[in-house]
Amino acid sequence: MANAITVGRVCLLFVVIWLMYGGNASVAQWCAAALALIIALDAVDGWVARRYHEVNQFGAIFDIVGDRIVENVMWIVFADLDIIPVWVPIMVVSRGFLVDGLRSAGYEEGMTPFGEHNIMRSPITTWLTAGRFMRALFGCAKAAGFVYLAMLYAQNLTADGHGLFFSWFFQFAWWNWLGWFLVWTAVVLTVVRAIPVVVDAVAYIKSKSSSAASEVDA
Repeated sequence: MANAITVGRVCLLFVVIWLMYGGNASVAQWCAAALALIIALDAVDGWVARRYHEVNQFGAIFDIVGDRIVENVMWIVFADLDIIPVWVPIMVVSRGFLVDGLRSAGYEEGMTPFGEHNIMRSPITTWLTAGRFMRALFGCAKAAGFVYLAMLYAQNLTADGHGLFFSWFFQFAWWNWLGWFLVWTAVVLTVVRAIPVVVDAVAYIKSKSSSAASEVDA
């Protein structure tokens, strides 16, 4: 059931993108709400997996695949719509390949990204990547940031925001400041949370290589 939710999130994502590129402001405003739902469902599929005892290595990896698709695609789309600079999706996609590639070193031993059996070696890595507070902060920043960017896109499709139920928000400077603060917080956390994972993964791979070399010498 949890995996079905992940598939549903991805399918809904591509429907939302198709609607956004239609260039209709009234439709685009509802895409912002749909994006909030897509990201919220990430927490739902995790709860369902735990509730129905579906927590396993495949489910953990599949959930990350779904998250990567949603995250990378939305950064790319907003860059293509000329709302954010193109270096943002380039950095996010590169970070994803690097982190997931290094994490894959532990998959053959049944390790998962966030479970009890993983390649995280330091408390700081565990706190930044698996701690409830940091995961919630990162998820909320991404969700709110994506929703803000979608609202901004819809707002830009009209001369004065006419017909949009949230257009009056853009009259206030604090609204735009808050929106961009959340966007850049998500970008910064994307980088910051990756650094200790890379350090721990490299250390894990080196230790495995050393162990394998010792066995051969013996």
